[in-house]
Amino acid sequence: MRWKPLPLLLTAVVAIVAIASLVGVRQAARAANGTVAAAVDRGGGRYGLSTVGLSYPFAAAIAKGFTEAAAKAGAAAIVLDAQGGVQKQANDIDDLIAQHVDGIAIMPLDSVVAEGWVRRANKADVPVAAVAALVGDPRTRSVKDVYPGLVALASQDEVLAGRKAGELAVRLLPKDRVANVAIIEGAAGFPEVEQRARGFRDALDAARARYRIVASQPGNWTPQGGEAACQNILAAHPRVDLFYNEADDMVIGCARAVRAAGSDARLIGVGGSKLAVASIKAGAVDGTVCFKPEALGALAFEALHDKTATAEGRFLTYPIPAVTRANVAECVGQW
Repeated sequence: MRWKPLPLLLTAVVAIVAIASLVGVRQAARAANGTVAAAVDRGGGRYGLSTVGLSYPFAAAIAKGFTEAAAKAGAAAIVLDAQGGVQKQANDIDDLIAQHVDGIAIMPLDSVVAEGWVRRANKADVPVAAVAALVGDPRTRSVKDVYPGLVALASQDEVLAGRKAGELAVRLLPKDRVANVAIIEGAAGFPEVEQRARGFRDALDAARARYRIVASQPGNWTPQGGEAACQNILAAHPRVDLFYNEADDMVIGCARAVRAAGSDARLIGVGGSKLAVASIKAGAVDGTVCFKPEALGALAFEALHDKTATAEGRFLTYPIPAVTRANVAECVGQW
């Protein structure tokens, strides 16, 4: 079993990275605590960012990129923390519209409900950009089909991210039999859940992989949720060959469950977190897809402030390489 040579090294590396990541998230939250402009307006305007919740490291990193880009432009960044609540996010956006800020970036908790927020901002002549998740129904709108009324969408192509994870899985699955695969999903309501799963399955099918999905459970984006979901699945399906976790936070928790169960299941995540990168280097996680949330925050701000997006190019993104231990140096964790 691949865990046995590494437990002490893994524990030390993961603990160090976890502490550093937690400190970074808390600093980001203090710098953008929901009411304080993180950069003084020196003539560059006032811009709001509505996040899903600064307790999520990925969202905190987006806020960091947004506020740093605002500071460079001499603008004020007002970061509001929805704390995981759709109603609070709606109220936050209404507050920003009432202040008539120069632009609003929204990281939507509910992509369909967000359509109404965009329409309200448009009526008030406040430009809006979406960041990290599309606005609109993900079942009928592709990520590159940017919702009307948005200046831009700064995001990953989530279907492509799932596809890259699937391509990693093809290399790891047994070839001599039908492989048992389990999916650890994010939280209900997030368009990424369906998009990342769709891309993953597309890659397996394109490679003609012999597999079956034996279970799919939500991990709610957290290490604790990922651990609990993987524990439940291993109890019912002890011969799982691979866990596809739709986010790196969940793959860290799932790794704990796999180790505790004495399982040889392979582990793939999505996101390129510092903790996942460290775990890949230590041999505890097999691979991930590298995201750059700070870059997303900066792209969203620039679309609002510099009007970098055009009608032909309102979808703003960046490369998202899939990495394993062999090429993990290509992924510098931003969250």
